[in-house]
Amino acid sequence: MLAFLGAFALVPILLPFLVARIGARAFYVAAVLPALAFAHAIVLAPTVLSGAIPFEEYAWIPGLGVTLSMRMDVLGWLLTLIVTGVGALVMLYCRWYFRGKTTGVGQFSAVLLAFAGAMYGLVLTDDIVVLIMLWEVTSVLSYLLIGYYHGRAASRRAALQALLVTTLGGLVMLIGVVLMVVQAGTTSLSAILADPPVGPVADVAVLLLLVGALSKSAIFPFHFWLPGAMAAPTPVSAYLHAAAMVKAGIYLIARLAPGFADTPFWRPTLITLGVFTMLLGGFQALRERDLKRILAFGTVSQLGFLTVMLGYGTRDAALAGIALVLSHALFKSCLFLVVGVIDRQLSTRDIGELSGVGRQAPVMATAAFIAIASMAGVIPAFGFVAKETALTALWHEATEGAPWGIVALIGVVAGSALTAGYGIRFLWGAFWTKKSIERTEWPDPPIGFLASPVLLSAATLALGFLAPIVDGWLAPYADTVPEATAGVPAPDHTYHLALWHGLEPALFLSLGTLALGAGIFWLVRRTQLHKRKRMLPFTANDAYNGVLRAIDRSSEWTTARFQRGSLPFYVGTIFVVLVVAEGTALLASDEWRAQLDAWQSPAQLLAAPVMIAAGILAVRAPKRFTGVALVSVTGLGMVVLFATSGAPDLALTQVLIETITLVV
Repeated sequence: MLAFLGAFALVPILLPFLVARIGARAFYVAAVLPALAFAHAIVLAPTVLSGAIPFEEYAWIPGLGVTLSMRMDVLGWLLTLIVTGVGALVMLYCRWYFRGKTTGVGQFSAVLLAFAGAMYGLVLTDDIVVLIMLWEVTSVLSYLLIGYYHGRAASRRAALQALLVTTLGGLVMLIGVVLMVVQAGTTSLSAILADPPVGPVADVAVLLLLVGALSKSAIFPFHFWLPGAMAAPTPVSAYLHAAAMVKAGIYLIARLAPGFADTPFWRPTLITLGVFTMLLGGFQALRERDLKRILAFGTVSQLGFLTVMLGYGTRDAALAGIALVLSHALFKSCLFLVVGVIDRQLSTRDIGELSGVGRQAPVMATAAFIAIASMAGVIPAFGFVAKETALTALWHEATEGAPWGIVALIGVVAGSALTAGYGIRFLWGAFWTKKSIERTEWPDPPIGFLASPVLLSAATLALGFLAPIVDGWLAPYADTVPEATAGVPAPDHTYHLALWHGLEPALFLSLGTLALGAGIFWLVRRTQLHKRKRMLPFTANDAYNGVLRAIDRSSEWTTARFQRGSLPFYVGTIFVVLVVAEGTALLASDEWRAQLDAWQSPAQLLAAPVMIAAGILAVRAPKRFTGVALVSVTGLGMVVLFATSGAPDLALTQVLIETITLVV
C-alpha cells in the first residue's frame, strides 16, 4: 500500500512528457496504476474480509508520533475499490474525451492521477494528521481540475469557490484534529475509535470534524459549490463529484460513526442537514435544463441521503449507507460519463435542444436507463437493494417511536420521490423524441468512448443479483455500529442485503416513491417549473457572494485606514499587538512567576548601554546614513547578546543581516 502511494506521487510527473509524445493515448498509461491498485485490493479481499486487517507503517515524524500508516479494513477496502476502479475507467474514458486535444492535457492527466493517489491515501491512512494533510491536497488538486478551462471566467470562479469552501471546512477540521489528538493522546484513527475520548473538548473536536466532512461532501449550507464545479471537464465531474472527492466527507462520517454516533449532537445535526440537503438538491434538479447540472443537484441530493444513513448510527442504517456509497459511485459516474459523450458529440447539454437521441444511440441509452433505475431504486439494480435496506432500517426506528427515525423516514421517502422525478426528467430530456423539437442528428462515437459507462452500468446491474455476496463484503463494517439507538429495541433478526425480501413495508414505500416521482415529473412538465428564474429570494450562493463582497470592502477600509505608508504607525501597531498578546497570556495565567536577573553575563553590562545609546541617537539622527549606521550598532550589540546566551547560530545570522543592511 505504501508502495502504491509512492507510485501515485511519482508517476504523474512523467505524464506530461508522455502526452507531449503520444497525445491522449497517454491516458492508457495513466490507467495502469489505479488498475494495479484495484487488482491489489481484490487480492487482499480474502484477508480483509476474514478480519485480518493488512497494516503497513513508516515512521515519518517520530518526534510528533506522525506515521505514514496504511490500514485496509472493510470500509477502507470498499473506498479503495471505488477510488481505483472508477479512477481507472475514467482514465480510459479520458483517452477518447481528449482525443485530438493537446493544450493543457499533460497537466490535466498528471493532476488527475495525483488526485487519485491522494484519495487512495486518504481512505487508507490510519494517521489522522496525515488524513488532514491528504484532505487539503485533494482540495488543491480539485481546484486545478475544476479550473482546467482557465481561459473562462466561469471556470476560474467555480474553482476558487470550491477551493475556498472546502479549505475553510478543512481549516475548521484541522482544529478538531488537534483537539482530538490531544484528548486521545494518539494520532491513530483505529486507536481513537477503539477508546473514544469523552468530555466537552472531545465533543467540540467531533463537531469541528463534522464541519470539514459536511463542507467536503457539499451538505447544506456548503452545497452550492458542487453545481458550480460542473464548469470542469466531464471526467472530473464523473470522478471527483460522483465517486471520489465528495465521498471523502461521507467516508469520514462513516469512519467516525462507530465511535461517536452517541455524541449528543451527532444524530440531530446529520439527520437535519442530510434530509434538508436531499430535498433541496432534488427540488433544484427538477428545475435545471442542463443535463450536467441536473446530475449535479442530484448528486447533492444523494449526498444528503448518504449523510442521513451513515450518520443515523445503527447497524442496519450503516449497512444501507455503505451499500448506497457503492451504488452511488457506480450509477452517478456512469451518468456523468454519458453526459460527456453527448456533450462531446453534439456540443450541447440542453434538454431543450435534444430529441430522438435514444433511438440512434441504443447502447448508451440502455446504460443510462440502468443507471437511472439504480438511482431511483428500481429492481433488479443494486440501488434498489440499498434503498430497500435504508427504508427498512428507518421503518424499524420510526415504528418503535424514535423521533429522529420518523424525521429521517419521512425525509428519505420524500427525497426518493424527487429522485425518481428528476431521474425520469433526465431520461426524457436526454433520449426522448420530443414533438416540439427537431430531431437531433447523432454522430456515432468510437466504441471505446462508451466502454466505461457501459461497464459501470453493467456493474450496478450485476451487483443487484449478487446482493447476498455483497452483503458478506459490507456486513463487517455495519457490525461495528450499535444495532439500535438508545431506547429502541434491536430488530428481531439481523438484516442482510438481498434482491428480494418479500412483501415488506419497505417494498411498498419504494414503489410509492416511484409512482410519486412519475407524478412529480408530469407536474413539473405541466407547470414549466424550470422557466421560473428564482424560487427563493435568498440562497446559499448569495450568502457566499455577500461574504466575499464584505471581505473586499473590509479590506479596502482597513487598507485605507492602516496601510498609510507611515513607519511610526506600523512600528506602533506591532508594539501594541505585542503588548496586548503577551499581556493577555500573562493575565490569563493562574499564578504569576518572575525571575529578574541584573545580568547573565558580564558582556551584557558592556553591550546594553551601547545599544541603548545608539538607539536614542538613531532616532535623533539628522541624516539617514547616520541613522542606519547607529541602528547597525544596536544590531551588533544583539550579536554579542546572542553569542553570550548560547545561541551562536542566531549571532551569525544577525551578523549577516547587519552587514547586508549596511552595505545596501
